[in-house]
Amino acid sequence: MKENSRKQGAASPCAACKLLRRRCAKDCVFAPYFPADEPQKFASVHKVFGASNVNKMLQELPEHQRGDAVSSMVYEANARVRDPVYGCVGAISSLQQQIDVLQTQLALAQAEVVQMRMRQFSSISPGTATNSPDHNNITSPSSSRHTQSHHDRTSLFAMGMVIDHQASMGESLWSC
Repeated sequence: MKENSRKQGAASPCAACKLLRRRCAKDCVFAPYFPADEPQKFASVHKVFGASNVNKMLQELPEHQRGDAVSSMVYEANARVRDPVYGCVGAISSLQQQIDVLQTQLALAQAEVVQMRMRQFSSISPGTATNSPDHNNITSPSSSRHTQSHHDRTSLFAMGMVIDHQASMGESLWSC
C-alpha cells in the first residue's frame, strides 16, 4: 500500500532518503525496508554501516532475503550503538554466561534432589523389613529374598518426596 502511494507521488520519502536528503525514487532499494515512520531504524544502520554499504549489500541479495538482512543489520547496528566495542558479540557473550550460570544452578538443584531422595531411601529402607507387622521379627529365607527383591525393583526417582523436618539437612541449594 505504501508502495502504491509513492508511485502516485503523494507519499513522503522513505527514512533513508529523508536522512540522506535526496529524492526517493519509485524503485528505491531502501523504501520497502526503511519506512518513513521509522527514521531511527535507518539512522542507526547508517551510522554503523553507511548508506553506500547498505545499498551494496541489499543490491547483492535476492529480494526474498533482503528483509532478513535488514533485520540483522538493524539488530547489529543497535547493539553496536549500545556497546561500541563489542556490539552484539557482547550481548551474545552475556547471554552465554547467563546460560552457564543457570545450567550450574540446575545441576546443583538436581544433585540436591538426588541427595534428598537417597536420604529418604536410606531412612525408609532398613526399617521396612524388620519393623513391619507382617514379619513380627520372624525372618525366613523366602521372606528376606522377597523383601530384598522388592527393594531392588524400587527406583529412587519413582518414590514420592517426603521431607523430614527434624533431620538437619544443612543449607538448601535453592537459596542461590
